[in-house]
Amino acid sequence: MPVYEIEQYELHTMTYRVEADDPAEAIVKVLDGEADPVDNSQEYIEIADERGLLVADHPELAEKLRVQGVPVDDRIIPSIRSVSVVEEGIETLMER
Repeated sequence: MPVYEIEQYELHTMTYRVEADDPAEAIVKVLDGEADPVDNSQEYIEIADERGLLVADHPELAEKLRVQGVPVDDRIIPSIRSVSVVEEGIETLMER
């Protein structure tokens, strides 16, 4: 049986520390990568269902998921960024 790696979109927060004259300048520095992350400040929020694989690029996968009860609309497979086989099983190799 194959082994898969699935990338899933998730929302996290990260706290940064930066010297600046005002909040706007501080935000600009964070956006420009000029701030220092605060250790152990990353926090998980939720799965990002508004992003995902395009159904147009993966229609068979989308249909298989729908059959299994996964809510997939006509646009995206929610929260999934990528699917890849990382190791093929003995059965798969023997079928070749």
